Amino acid sequence: MNLNYKEHLPADFHPLSRVWIYQSSRLFFISEALEMEDMLNEFIAGWKSHGAPVKGYANLFFGQFIIIMADESATTVGGCSTDSSVHLIQSIEERFKVKLLDRQNLAFIVKDKIQLLPMNQLEYAVENGFINSGTLYFNNTVLTKKELEEQWLIPAGESWLARRIPLPAPKS
Repeated sequence: MNLNYKEHLPADFHPLSRVWIYQSSRLFFISEALEMEDMLNEFIAGWKSHGAPVKGYANLFFGQFIIIMADESATTVGGCSTDSSVHLIQSIEERFKVKLLDRQNLAFIVKDKIQLLPMNQLEYAVENGFINSGTLYFNNTVLTKKELEEQWLIPAGESWLARRIPLPAPKS
């Protein structure tokens, strides 16, 4: 699995550009991803905040994560324009019968695949050796482009999860 997502991020966006990550309850089919690409591009082309165009970006990563980014160095994103992006996500949920707003699933890379784990099963997964401090975790709490580049895909032991539950070291 190629984990080099940073090369797909816009180079001309300010490091403090705002980021929203929506994790799907399943992988999108290629046909869905192609249709969604049109929806995302159409949204970004018309995204406005208080009448001014937003320098925006949206893309599907790893077939399962929609990332929306707004470079606020030119136009700040107000509540209504943020709401419009949420409406887009809701329409994608409805169109493809997926959940994108459910924050109760955690995403890890296990055996070179993205695995979703309900938060209430985290302790079980740790106790049974499925997750450890070295397991790569998608930290969807990042808020800026800089955080996305540096803290999105990190070992679980370096995330907020380590404060919630003791994570054993990886077995050699």
